[in-house]
Amino acid sequence: MTSQAPTIFSLQAPKDVSLSEIEAELSRIWQSYGIAGEDGALPAATRATTFSLVVYEPEETQYLLAALGFYKGPIDGILGPQMKTALREVQKTYGLTETGTATDETLGILREELTKRHGNGATADNGSGGASGSASYTPDASSPRIADEIASRNPCRIIALSPIAGEDVGVKAQVSAYCPIQKQSASTLVCCEYITFTGTAAALERVGGMIQALLIGGLPKFLWWKATPDLSNPLFKRLSGVCNNVIVDSCNFNKSESDLLNLQELVESGVPLADLNWRRLSGWQELTAEAYDPPQRRSALTEIDKVNIDYEKGNSVQALMYLGWLASRLQWHPVSYQKESGDYDITRIHLVAQDQRQIEAELAGVPVGDVGEIPGDLIALRLNSTNPQANCGTLICSETGGCMRMETQGGAQSAGVFQQVTSLSEQKAEALLSQQVQRWGHEALFEESLAQTAHILKLGIKQ
Repeated sequence: MTSQAPTIFSLQAPKDVSLSEIEAELSRIWQSYGIAGEDGALPAATRATTFSLVVYEPEETQYLLAALGFYKGPIDGILGPQMKTALREVQKTYGLTETGTATDETLGILREELTKRHGNGATADNGSGGASGSASYTPDASSPRIADEIASRNPCRIIALSPIAGEDVGVKAQVSAYCPIQKQSASTLVCCEYITFTGTAAALERVGGMIQALLIGGLPKFLWWKATPDLSNPLFKRLSGVCNNVIVDSCNFNKSESDLLNLQELVESGVPLADLNWRRLSGWQELTAEAYDPPQRRSALTEIDKVNIDYEKGNSVQALMYLGWLASRLQWHPVSYQKESGDYDITRIHLVAQDQRQIEAELAGVPVGDVGEIPGDLIALRLNSTNPQANCGTLICSETGGCMRMETQGGAQSAGVFQQVTSLSEQKAEALLSQQVQRWGHEALFEESLAQTAHILKLGIKQ
């Protein structure tokens, strides 16, 4: 069930400003409102005073939807309910398959339509009266946004970087301010300031110094890079060097294995990295630890020599990171890596324990009819032993996927413990991000697990 976003009070709808006027315009917003709500008609408001969040959106989907009048929310990079509705509306309008996602065919139609309108000297009728070629639009103040999850806890400043395709005509800036109204604290508005930069990737790189200067001094700074991070990208390099955390979401990686190796390079270079997709594994990790917590089963950990992991075919990141975590905790050393593609994507990894026991792991990308919101979600995993006397059989399944394939495959040892991971709304990027900004810096467990995952993947490159 989808949670309802709080009602939004708009201090300032997106307003075009020159790059040199951004701070002055934000100050005017608060001066004109009166931070204490002096007239008594409005509740007191708290200005961004906790952290800065830079969101880099890797493609122009929201921009295209907004410019064509399908989308009225802010350009924040989140594929939320309103954006999915907009995408389905586009797909229905143009006779495409209604997926609610930004398919290549959908983006092609959007780009073509925007080109036609601009070519005719017309703009989308969005009520903003923007000039031709502009992405100005009036946001729907009641729409759910990424800031709702964050601002309900902390007032902050969000700097959205929205690269667009086309001619480099410089960078356009907008400022706005929104305050989710919570019933339990209706007497005080906790508000987020938005600064949105729109331009080609090259144009955004040119104003990298200005973006850096807009990060609130003396407060934590976060960079949510929604593309595959790359140290050779000048803008990424500049911003990652001044932020307390670089946040990615590896469920969106197109090349799971090479992109994970890129993450490891970033960690080795000293970048304080966080992966929202790693957070999605917490339920699986906790249930695994819980299965071997009873005293009579703790010694059984050393008997595990077979690992099977099923995941939704298409993105192997979660499966690889879970195996990397398990190997780092049990001190298994990977020695070989083989892949087979077909109806099922099968990856076989051979590892060796400290006592020279041989461990075989199999990761299976399973085709599913009803693909979930998170590409590559784990479906089921089984830990067991070739020793029939060992008490280490454990089977863990997702609530949605079940353990049917694992159960029919059987094994040398039946599962002694069966547990189920419940699907949670907290797995969505918005909720995970709101948790992530409560902490920053290096995370030892994630970095150790990622290093082991990278070690496994490098074996495949050598072969």
